[in-house]
Amino acid sequence: MNYLIAVLRDRIEAEQAYTSLEKEGLPMAQVTILGRGYQSADEFGLIDPNLQAKQQIQRMAYWLIPFGFAAGYAFNWQTGIDVFPWAGSLGNHIIGGVFGAIAAAMGSFFVGGGVGLGLGSGDALPYRNRLNQGQYLIVVKGSEALTRQATRILRPFAPENLQGYFQAENV
Repeated sequence: MNYLIAVLRDRIEAEQAYTSLEKEGLPMAQVTILGRGYQSADEFGLIDPNLQAKQQIQRMAYWLIPFGFAAGYAFNWQTGIDVFPWAGSLGNHIIGGVFGAIAAAMGSFFVGGGVGLGLGSGDALPYRNRLNQGQYLIVVKGSEALTRQATRILRPFAPENLQGYFQAENV
């Protein structure tokens, strides 16, 4: 499936572009306007990368923290390292487990998407930001020929951004 996303400055421009697409005979079921008064990013299915990163971190932490505790406990038990002599043998094993759990939590954060959460990633975030600024998106989804035709029609409107995407179908 091919997608074409055009970023337009205001509602009037977006409606004019939509009308031009309609006049050229594009199937309007495959054309969507996103912005105030139309579909929102969530309704359209434009993923929120921050939400996705948080969910991935939580899923990884659910499994990694218990395994990290067990690995830290086992490592301390095997090596016999006395991190805190006053804690005794069992206490040091538990402290090793806690250190392992902390390392696992850090791993789930960094590998699960915490860096993207902090710095932002993907194309969905800039599009969401533009919608929040009051701009409008026109999304055309369909065949390559359809998106090429839509590109030709939308170019005269001088969109701020005109980007095409290809998404492989899940089989």
